[in-house]
Amino acid sequence: MNKILYMLAVLAALASCSESYTIQGSSSVSSLDGSKLFLKGMKGQQLTDIDSCEVVHGKFKFTGSLDTVMMVSLYMDDRPLMMPVVLEQGEISVRIDNTSCKVSGTQLNEQLYDFIDKHNQLDNQMNELDRRYSQMLLDAIDEQTIETQLSAEAAVIAAQEDSLVTHFIIDNYENVLGPWAFMMVTANYQYPVLTPQIEQIMSQATDAFKNDPYVSQYYQKANEIQAKMQGFDQEPTPISELPDSVIQNMLNGKE
Repeated sequence: MNKILYMLAVLAALASCSESYTIQGSSSVSSLDGSKLFLKGMKGQQLTDIDSCEVVHGKFKFTGSLDTVMMVSLYMDDRPLMMPVVLEQGEISVRIDNTSCKVSGTQLNEQLYDFIDKHNQLDNQMNELDRRYSQMLLDAIDEQTIETQLSAEAAVIAAQEDSLVTHFIIDNYENVLGPWAFMMVTANYQYPVLTPQIEQIMSQATDAFKNDPYVSQYYQKANEIQAKMQGFDQEPTPISELPDSVIQNMLNGKE
């Protein structure tokens, strides 16, 4: 009997260890020292505090049990630090500097920040076009020539960004990164819309991705709006040309 109880205790301890997370953090940002950090994540429709800790001499640590892998964000009090973290089993490392933020140590976090680094590189290339525009004007280059050249370069960068994001979502249909990236893309739209990029993503999507609450709700609303848009004319009216009152009624199911 004692041996059975001992084995059960060992199995329970092993199960507990396998469902835990640890985040070891360090920061060279002096304003963070002495502050309280929070991990916040969505539970249902509510942004919820998952864990908290204090920064002491540039060091901080989160640890706890893990019911399910989830996306969380790092906050200082109620101010977001714009640092997504995959809360998953294992030793997660967070480094915060004045010029960069990095999460590493576990598989999904490594994938996430590799994607973020590549996305930032494309953003920097796009921002560089503004500097080049000003420089070319100072060099007395014809404005039409400048716009033609830089618009072509901007289109190439935009296409690379769309490809990067689309393939990242497709590669991560089966984990939390796919829905997270989908939310980041669609958050830029005022209303749910069906773009060629979204259509491509959804045409290949797995059931797990389609059944994600955010993805499912967004795609359903976008289809409803498009169907109602097609009812105004034989040719669908671009959503940007519809009055806000009409779109709002669509969202509320009144159109």
